Amino acid sequence: MFKFHQMKHIFELLDKMRCLRKRSAVSFLGVLVIFLLFMNLYIEDSYVLEGDKQLIRETSTHQVNSERYVHTFKDLSNFSGAINVTYRYLAATPLQRKRYLTIGLSSVKRKKGNYLLETIKSIFEQSSYEELKEISVVVHLADFNSSWRETMVQDITQKFAHHIIAGRLMVIHAPEEYYPILDGLKRNYNDPEDRVKFRSKQNVDYAFLLNFCANTSDYYVMLEDDVRCSKNFLTAIKKVITSLEGTYWVTLEFSKLGYIGKLYHSHDLPRLAHFLLMFYQEMPCDWLLTHFRGLLAQKNVIRFKPSLFQHMGYYSSYKGTENKLKDDDFEEESFDIPDNPPASLYTNMNVFENYEASKAYSSVDEYFWGKPPSTGDVFVIVFENPIIISKIKVTTGTEDRQNDILHHGALDVGEKVIPSKKGIQCVTYLKLGEFKNGNFEMSDVNQKVPFDIHCMRIYVTKTQKEWLIIRSISIWTS
Repeated sequence: MFKFHQMKHIFELLDKMRCLRKRSAVSFLGVLVIFLLFMNLYIEDSYVLEGDKQLIRETSTHQVNSERYVHTFKDLSNFSGAINVTYRYLAATPLQRKRYLTIGLSSVKRKKGNYLLETIKSIFEQSSYEELKEISVVVHLADFNSSWRETMVQDITQKFAHHIIAGRLMVIHAPEEYYPILDGLKRNYNDPEDRVKFRSKQNVDYAFLLNFCANTSDYYVMLEDDVRCSKNFLTAIKKVITSLEGTYWVTLEFSKLGYIGKLYHSHDLPRLAHFLLMFYQEMPCDWLLTHFRGLLAQKNVIRFKPSLFQHMGYYSSYKGTENKLKDDDFEEESFDIPDNPPASLYTNMNVFENYEASKAYSSVDEYFWGKPPSTGDVFVIVFENPIIISKIKVTTGTEDRQNDILHHGALDVGEKVIPSKKGIQCVTYLKLGEFKNGNFEMSDVNQKVPFDIHCMRIYVTKTQKEWLIIRSISIWTS
């Protein structure tokens, strides 16, 4: 109808031009030029209209049938909203309640090796019965090969049927029609075309996995499908999260490799999913994660040692090439992570640059660094609430600065907090012992101290020429 009226309007104008030509000296050539200009405008306008109609058709099809790329302009303007994907549930029972931690895995068919079953097995075997109540595992079988998916689902359901029934394990798939274009993408970093396609699809695989897991738990950790877990990794993660209570963080890292052991608040998952989709063809996922963290104002990496997850695959999922990467900070056996209850830290020592007191109390690989301390200088920890301590361990110096230790000092604990000119202090202190070779460690503290502890104090007993690094302060509570 629109075209008909537009053509009618053009011919009416031409008619008037012909009359005008008779009454004036306008040449036929001029009429022809004007006619062609109008036709050109019509063609261009029609092209634009057809483009708009195509966009409308695609958007409409996306909304109704979900047959096209799901990332519409509406999605881009609402980073907190879920992406509209209809997932296929390959093996799952409905979640009865929200868990503490969701563990996400995305897997595709490999040319060599298959480590997915071993990874799932490690997650469950390295968790206690109580820990299993607080976790859910979501596996995204992201390969478009339906035969491979069916085989994997059969293997998973045979080996882990009781975990599926208990609602701890879900296997899903995002259909191929939801994926954006994966051919002819930009070849950043001189990557070959097949490499660009592989890493771009991987970004989308992860985005759809994150999108699915957004409301299943309080926290989310991403693993790859060829990972071995440390014993009681959930308990270790919970302790770290508790120790960071009241501080701002976006990503916590429990492995230094790839997209392994990266922990997020679940409320950040929709934004991260959108982010990966927006820049899916730009760079690998682990590079994108660094930008995501920075955009949300976490400037520095927050990584914990020892690592809780280890890469065990020998062959890469890309072309089956060898991949011997190992995390040398990984410890498989159960290790004793300190509780480090919430506290404030004070010191009258001369602090160097930004190596402030709080960094000695964090599980992160950071430390306090001060200029040479004098007799009577103190480093004080004041706990938010009185605690019963079972074990204390303080380490000074580092491998590359082995002389920046506390050469002469003692450790005290105190009770009854009061404010003073020197900051918040305890009224009375009880000396527990001296530092030896820059370190202090004591077990069964609760059997030696007859009161609940409000403060802990490192006391310099002799001036030293060397600077002082307090690398870590670890406290275990009863």
